[in-house]
Amino acid sequence: MSVVIPCFQYAAYVTQAVESALSQRGVEVEVIVVDDCSTDGSPDVVAAIAAQDERVRLVRHTENLGAVRTFNDGLVHARGDYLVRLDADDALTPGSLARATAVAEAFPTVGLVYGHPLHFTGDRMPAARHRARRWIVWSGARWLEERCRTGVNVITSPEVLLRRSVVDEVGGQRDLPHTHDMEMWLRVSAISDVAYVQGADQAWHREHAGSLSQSLDPTFGDLADRRDAFETLFAWTASRLPETSRLRSLAARALADEALRTIVHADDRGRLDADLRARYEDFAAEVDPGDGPLPHARAAARVVDRGGQRPTPIQTLRAAVRRVQRDAREARWHRTGVFTR
Repeated sequence: MSVVIPCFQYAAYVTQAVESALSQRGVEVEVIVVDDCSTDGSPDVVAAIAAQDERVRLVRHTENLGAVRTFNDGLVHARGDYLVRLDADDALTPGSLARATAVAEAFPTVGLVYGHPLHFTGDRMPAARHRARRWIVWSGARWLEERCRTGVNVITSPEVLLRRSVVDEVGGQRDLPHTHDMEMWLRVSAISDVAYVQGADQAWHREHAGSLSQSLDPTFGDLADRRDAFETLFAWTASRLPETSRLRSLAARALADEALRTIVHADDRGRLDADLRARYEDFAAEVDPGDGPLPHARAAARVVDRGGQRPTPIQTLRAAVRRVQRDAREARWHRTGVFTR
């Protein structure tokens, strides 16, 4: 089992990440920390740990190469049959690797196992559930199609375990600024099955001002980044999957409709201005494959027609229904690992 930890300026967190991997029971673990030319003492922190534990290795960059190159360099040094990418500011929950490995061992066609991550801020980690209730296993083709149909990334990152032989076949991460993880999960599902550990929490994901996700456009989010992830995926699958054209259309339609849905939801919350609306409209028009009316086209058109006027009672009721539906979808995602529209 290889845990690859990319690290840049995370001296305050990296010890916790490394120890969370070393303390895993029921599996033999090696930890490869790849420091991306940190200047905050991160390499010294890791070197001190490595001097005390032969399971830890430090790889140092002499120049800053970015998150993707840093993880891919770690893959070169990894020797385990299974891989985990653990950011230096995240941590694995107790028993995480044994639970995920058990699924992979039981189902040799599974190339990716994930579970529920606990998101937190500050230094106090929420209590984690340690007992898995069951495993859910999907064919990779079905899981990939549903990700294209919804356009949503259902995985954070540290909760994923990968089969090394599958990674060797699909390759490492692609050079995408925010969605390199998502694209890799999709690529793995194109050639292998996918499993979910239900009932247990598989990792802790720390939210803080220095994390990569904080560099996203606060108003537009990662919508364009997800489009780029799908296009990168489809360039790879074009010669491998005969249904690539259909999957591309599904993903494009999902993203176009999400842009229109965002217009509607922003209007529900009174947070929609003309410039932002135009930006979402332009995105939807750009990516819409033209396979028929989008589900939220009429609702978005009503927002435009209203021209900033106060909503009518029926529009307020529709907004309340949309909120309930959104909450139900999010609850299902936390329970089953998938997101539906």
